[in-house]
Amino acid sequence: MVELFWLLLPVAAFSGWFIARRGQSGGARSGRAEPLRGDYFQGLNYLLNEQQDKAIEVFTRMVEVDSDTVETHLALGNLFRRRGEVDRAIRIHQNLIARPSLNREQRTQALLELGEDYLRAGLLDRAENLFQEVVETGSFVPQALQHLLDIYQQEKEWDNAILVAARLEVNSEQGMAPRVAQFYCEQVDRAWRDGEINRARNLIKRALTADPGCVRASIQQGDIERSVGNYKQALKCYQRVRDQDRDYLPEVLVGLHECYTQLGRPDGYRAFLEDVSRDYRGASVILALAERIRQDNGEGAAAQYLIEQLRARPSVRGLNRLIELNLARTEQTDGADLEVLRELFHALLRDKPGYSCRNCGFSARTLHWQCPSCRKWATIKPIQGVEGE
Repeated sequence: MVELFWLLLPVAAFSGWFIARRGQSGGARSGRAEPLRGDYFQGLNYLLNEQQDKAIEVFTRMVEVDSDTVETHLALGNLFRRRGEVDRAIRIHQNLIARPSLNREQRTQALLELGEDYLRAGLLDRAENLFQEVVETGSFVPQALQHLLDIYQQEKEWDNAILVAARLEVNSEQGMAPRVAQFYCEQVDRAWRDGEINRARNLIKRALTADPGCVRASIQQGDIERSVGNYKQALKCYQRVRDQDRDYLPEVLVGLHECYTQLGRPDGYRAFLEDVSRDYRGASVILALAERIRQDNGEGAAAQYLIEQLRARPSVRGLNRLIELNLARTEQTDGADLEVLRELFHALLRDKPGYSCRNCGFSARTLHWQCPSCRKWATIKPIQGVEGE
């Protein structure tokens, strides 16, 4: 309530100034001044008594649309939209656009505001048409393009999104290359699902041309090449992730293991893990290396390796795996306590999300390339720390 009061008070003050100015003009118009002043004080009284709806009605009714009051109407419409009263915002902005007294810039701004009203109401087609009209005027171009980009992302119209992103980069200081790469990756997913492998490969090349650091494109490329038995090429793609963003290394360990195995190079997989573990402190690499040691040297050696790592890098997942290794080496009658601990750790890990957004904090159990909460791209990563990586 208090916040709304302070938002409306400048509107009331402006209205009072406007009415006073009209009252001072004298002549034939002076007769209209008194009733308008009465409305003004009535509206102010509503404000003071926290009757905001009635106050807005009064101020909206008393302020006629002309070149001096356009900003007031735009502010009122914006306020209605922010309050969720989109229908009222639409009526105000439609009324503005219909006025022949508006200059070109004022009309364009009203079109932009009306487009935002439609966008808020979910009327995407109407909003899209208005934003395109705004772009054609040459005014408020970055704002209109940003709204168009939001619409095309919601509608999954990736070709249009790519075109608009290119125009937005030219008309603003935003670097759009990482986002454009994600749009291409969305098209890769669709092409791959449809069995269009060559089209998917071409789209991946476009994604990496737009953003050579696009981890998602490298993972997709690795998955596609692995699916058709091209393990040597897939291996290169997965290894590239280490240099692009090592936070995503857990996402390629399964693929790397299969590639090294199919190429007859199990020692190469272990060497890769040992090399990566020197500068990546995540639990996934440690656990993968412990499993490789178990296969090569047995449970005892793997358990000893995990103990050494856990001293330097505490991890719930690592401790849980250590318990499992010790259970495998313990007589059934002596392992009851360890079994209880293992079940407790399993329950703890089962209830924990594995990923979080570095921008807004949204947590998830699976990887999303676009955050469902803040809609940012490539901000969701594996959780770090004792209960994560």
